[in-house]
Amino acid sequence: MGAPGAAPLSPAPQEVRTTPSGHVIDRLELARIAFVALAAIAVWFRLWELPFARVSVIGVAGLAIGGWPVAKEAFEGLRERRMTMELSMAIAIVAAAAIGELFTALVITLFVLVSEVLEDLTVSRGRRAIRDLLDFLPRAVAVRRADGVAQVDADQLTAGDAVLVNPGGRIPVDGTVIAGQSFADQSRITGESMPVEITAGSRVFAGSINQSGALEIRAERIGRDTSFGKIIEAVEQAERSRAPVQRLADRLAGYLVYFAIAAAVLTWLITHDIRSTISVVIVAGACGIAAGTPLAILGAIGRAARAGAIVKGGLYLEQLGRVDTVVLDKTGTLTHGLPEVQKLLPAVGIDALALLDAAAAAESRSEHPLGKTIVAYARAQGRPVAEPERFDYTPGRGIKASVAGHEVLAGSLSLMRDHRVAVPGGLAAARASMVYVACAGRFLGAIAIADRVRPEAAAAMRAIRAMGIRILLLTGDTETVATAVAKTLGIAEVEAELLPDDKREHVARLVRAGRTVAMVGDGINDAPALMAAHVGVAMGSGTDVARESADVVLLGNDLLKFAETLGTARRTRRIIFANFAGTIAVDLCGMALAAAGLLDPILAALIHVTSETVFILNSARLIPARATKRAVAQDGRGDPGDGMDHAATA
Repeated sequence: MGAPGAAPLSPAPQEVRTTPSGHVIDRLELARIAFVALAAIAVWFRLWELPFARVSVIGVAGLAIGGWPVAKEAFEGLRERRMTMELSMAIAIVAAAAIGELFTALVITLFVLVSEVLEDLTVSRGRRAIRDLLDFLPRAVAVRRADGVAQVDADQLTAGDAVLVNPGGRIPVDGTVIAGQSFADQSRITGESMPVEITAGSRVFAGSINQSGALEIRAERIGRDTSFGKIIEAVEQAERSRAPVQRLADRLAGYLVYFAIAAAVLTWLITHDIRSTISVVIVAGACGIAAGTPLAILGAIGRAARAGAIVKGGLYLEQLGRVDTVVLDKTGTLTHGLPEVQKLLPAVGIDALALLDAAAAAESRSEHPLGKTIVAYARAQGRPVAEPERFDYTPGRGIKASVAGHEVLAGSLSLMRDHRVAVPGGLAAARASMVYVACAGRFLGAIAIADRVRPEAAAAMRAIRAMGIRILLLTGDTETVATAVAKTLGIAEVEAELLPDDKREHVARLVRAGRTVAMVGDGINDAPALMAAHVGVAMGSGTDVARESADVVLLGNDLLKFAETLGTARRTRRIIFANFAGTIAVDLCGMALAAAGLLDPILAALIHVTSETVFILNSARLIPARATKRAVAQDGRGDPGDGMDHAATA
């Protein structure tokens, strides 16, 4: 009847049994329900066959056995100075028995016990998400050692171990593939439904399923440090955490109990009808919000974790549900953060390959990201890269090098102007950084280099705008590049050429203006802004500083998952407040009908249990469905039980 607490993940086997769906049922509860039901039947049939005194003994025994857990919780609430629904139910049961309504008291007790079992079954679905996660990784792992392959306990793994995973096996570590080729089901980590091809050098994640080929993996992160471990921590923390809305639910439940008892006293003073008075107490139910609120939060965080978005507690989920402004970094967030050569723009009469060769030779010793990009592109095109005889780098300007006796310049427009190289107009590319190249005082052309926009970014921005959320782009990049990226993604508000502290101050101004802000970034320079926002969101591929500063981590670097998590948070908020409104409406209407004598105690108990069950099931819609078995490889190899269908209930 009360809010669910943190129960052990593995109940004692002698005290429980498990349904096919994995729900835990206490055998003692079932026996207690059966005894109370039999006692109620015996009391009902006293009118025909059994002596009243004997039946009364059975009825009193049924009340004592069935009412004990209710009375115990009511007493604990009183001792902690908390007004609980168990107290109001205990008062109603005692009052019904005191006026000789033994059958009514037994039926009320039976309804209360059944409702608690239904509540436990529903809440156990949320806890099952934790058990599924904890039980998923293998306990024994094959490791290649100097003296051969050995089976070791997963707890004994260390970073650097060479882990062997057979087809159909579950990958136990985050790491890099040393040898082998296969397809991996990474849906538990990234939410990607299609298997991903894995070859030597590929990154793999703990919790993935190796489908078709044997793999040898160098372990880099183990245990709780893996992506899968972060998911487990998020779900466990969700069960422990108490969001502000949950505290509001507890207070509202207490107020409803106070109101119900006050309404019952007023009903007795006006009507002197004890049955109506008892009905007023019985019909009021706040368990739907007291139990349904934490269940909704747990289910939503579990659903987000399944999709690859780690929410670090109920507080941040609640704040996500109130977000009206999303602030995004550009490099590494909306884009991949890896510059690529977009286009060669040779001057009139200059061959494009000659332009590339000159630029690559000048940049061959450069440590600048744009220079490295040009050299890598030239080598990918099969072009030989000449070594410069002399190399000078001027920060903010570019490179002056001597190649085959000729002075080659590669850098900014300012570098060209400093050396009086005439550059024709119209060479700028909207979304690219330009590297201008000259040789022996003659302009050869320019190379456009740009960071590629993430393929899902446009769809994610559309989804966020559809929620009515304001979007801003804050970046340290040039205004030209930032504006072009924003235009491509439909972002209307852009601030460019910002330092990290400028970003933090911009976010802080939004917060002071009353906006609820989520900041999405990936680098060290984003950490101050992540801390200043109500909710900081870090890309999983970002720096450790960004991930530690953030309240939400996107493991798969997928912005659509962020949009989905925003939607889930908003849906959670709607469900919780719908439960609030529904509970208040049912209680007020029920108490009014009971006070008017239109509800007897049994019908009041039925309304109480039914409404409570409806509101708890409403919250349970957020709990992700248990994954179903499917084949893990098209050729039929592997363990079909290792495959997981990532679909969730609506």
